[in-house]
Amino acid sequence: ACALGRPPPPSAARCQSAGACFSAHLANVSYDEARSDCGRRGGGLAWVGAEPELRLLLALLAEVAAGPALFWVGLKRNASACTDAGQPLRGFSWEERGGTAPRELPAALGRWAKEPVRTCTTARCAGLRLEGSDGPRWGWRE
Repeated sequence: ACALGRPPPPSAARCQSAGACFSAHLANVSYDEARSDCGRRGGGLAWVGAEPELRLLLALLAEVAAGPALFWVGLKRNASACTDAGQPLRGFSWEERGGTAPRELPAALGRWAKEPVRTCTTARCAGLRLEGSDGPRWGWRE
C-alpha cells in the first residue's frame, strides 16, 4: 500500500479530501521491493496516524483483496529497538517521508493480528493483515 504525494491515475486508489492518497498494488514481493515500487510511483509505503486514514486504507485494501492478504505498509522496527508490548505499535515506528509520518498511533488503532517476536537484535517489518469480506477484519502483522 503506497501513500502518494499526488493523486494517482484512476485505479485502486483513495484520497483524503485534504491529505494523503493511498494506492494498492498486488504483488508477491519483499518489504524492500514494495518500498522501491512505491518510490517509483512517486510516494512511499503507507502509514496510518489516525482512524480516518485507517478507514480509508482498509476500504481500499478490502476492494482489491480477493481473500486474506498481507499488505506492506511503512511499519518497521530497527535492530537497535526492542519489542515493547506496552505500546500500540510494539516498538515499531513509521518510516519517515519528509518528516510527515507519525511516530505512534492512538492505542485504539494498535490491533495486532499476531504479536510480534520479542527481540532487540534484528530489524523487523510489519504489514497490515486483512481478513474477511463481510466487513474487513484487520491487524498489524510482523
